[in-house]
Amino acid sequence: MHKGIAISPGIVVGVAYRVDLVFGSTEPQKLDDPEQVPVEIARFDRAVVQSAAELEAVVTKVAQQLGKSEADIFKGHLQIVNDQTLLAKVRTLIQTQQLTALSALQLVLQGYAATFARIEHDYFRERMADVRDVISRIGSHLTLQSPLAHAAEHHSAASGEEPVILVAQEILPSQAMSLGNLPIAGIVTETGGGTSHAAILSRSRGIPAVSGVVGITDDVRSGDLMVVDGREGLVIIRPDRETTAAYRKLQREFFDLKDRLVLNRDQPAESSDGAHVELLANINNLADAQAACKVGATGVGLFRTEYLFLTHQDVPDEEEQYQYYRQIIEDSPNRTVAIRTLDLGGDKTVPYLGRRNEANPFMGWRSIRLSFEHPRLFERQIRAILRAGRHGKVSMLFPMITTLEELHQVNKMVEEARRNLRREGIPFGEDVKTGVMVEVPAAAVCIDAILRETDFISIGSNDLIQYLVAADRDNAKVAHLCEPLSPAIFRVLHMVFQACQQTGTPVTLCGEMAGQPRSVLTLFGMGLRRFSMSPAFVPTIKALLASVTTAQAERFAHQVLQLKTSEEIRSYLTARLREISSTLEVLDSA
Repeated sequence: MHKGIAISPGIVVGVAYRVDLVFGSTEPQKLDDPEQVPVEIARFDRAVVQSAAELEAVVTKVAQQLGKSEADIFKGHLQIVNDQTLLAKVRTLIQTQQLTALSALQLVLQGYAATFARIEHDYFRERMADVRDVISRIGSHLTLQSPLAHAAEHHSAASGEEPVILVAQEILPSQAMSLGNLPIAGIVTETGGGTSHAAILSRSRGIPAVSGVVGITDDVRSGDLMVVDGREGLVIIRPDRETTAAYRKLQREFFDLKDRLVLNRDQPAESSDGAHVELLANINNLADAQAACKVGATGVGLFRTEYLFLTHQDVPDEEEQYQYYRQIIEDSPNRTVAIRTLDLGGDKTVPYLGRRNEANPFMGWRSIRLSFEHPRLFERQIRAILRAGRHGKVSMLFPMITTLEELHQVNKMVEEARRNLRREGIPFGEDVKTGVMVEVPAAAVCIDAILRETDFISIGSNDLIQYLVAADRDNAKVAHLCEPLSPAIFRVLHMVFQACQQTGTPVTLCGEMAGQPRSVLTLFGMGLRRFSMSPAFVPTIKALLASVTTAQAERFAHQVLQLKTSEEIRSYLTARLREISSTLEVLDSA
């Protein structure tokens, strides 16, 4: 069994197809005759022209299907394919060493890879995928064969009725874009994280995926039976008969149940005794907003704006942000959207805002701290959100607020932006409310003071947990400490909920806990009535709530607050969940 990072939910049992890039590991090939050099250069130039034309079409298609920010990924690829320095290196190798165009491309790729490998920065390592993608695309035109096209034509036929699971060092952005048109049921990669283009795009396609599985390409062979569990980040190669049967059953239950639950998308979210609950969606892009509508979410509880910035070569201007936010609002359920300002830094960085070497970036120059250091950028985003607020029920959410002074500074900037827009005669949403992300323990401890200065709060459970237990959830050696079903987490959340109830301040919980049935049982019992989650989890949580009364949930929550260990809490809630609905237990990844 291999453990990786769950980047797209779902379960699949299928046949592995280990994808190699166009170049494989072949030795450089020379031309048979020096007189072939001009012909080979001309062949290379044709492949470049074909690749550029192909990318132009991809930009248009992606803009229509996913949105402008995703299309900008491939605009960046257009810049690479037209990079005269890169192209000249290939032509020089063909000319001076009499290499084939494909071999020259391979050597250029290896040179770039060596350069990027020396840069100790996750952003640049992931951006190497863009260079590799473009070179791979040119190579595909030279060989007249795409790796994924080969997978579709050859391996799916060979696997019979078994779903095909792609296994690779990485899946390139252009490959990820084609997944929706290919018979691919799962993805496993060695590299790439949540900020990689391929991760974002594969989630949009709804394909179960696990990344960060070190050594998987060495351990698996094409044709191997394997299991991918995108909820837990688990990969099992060549499972035994008993394991295979168990996961096939789980796979059927998972997807059959999800299909049935979606049929209730138009039903209100409420407990069996009629207590109303708001089930909202966390989104990154237009595709996510549309998915939220399809599953019956009542709005967007968290729109992460940083993904617009991550897919740009430069800072998006105010007008571009306004138009994009407007489109998101118009495509979201009930046009209700909480727009979070930039949460860059940590594992999400962009080169045009500057880079700092930090020993602990998750506790350093990130999120609202970065926005304060770039006041013009921050003002531009605030103005764009206020302007977009005319087109729906919009609120503005500020991440990683730690002190009351920071909140005062934010509120001052919002008021100044409103005054400037009025003076300039630019229409905007006068009723846009502002809220605070409670994800730093200091904010939770001082919640009484914060509630007096804000319209609402949203609890970022993922960051709050790792900061509360002082453990990086992406570090395998300490990730076990980031346990949502822990006494400390529930006691802190209970304290925050009580403060909100006393002041009548709306509170939403975002993050993984909002989509996990065992957590939701407890949080609902503590009085929480607004949950924001991945769109895929909305039907599950709606069904769970319909199976429990308010009194039951309150008893569960009371008991959880008395328990002393995470193990006790997990055991207790698992038993209660099984009593309520054993079928829903299969969808709980907590």
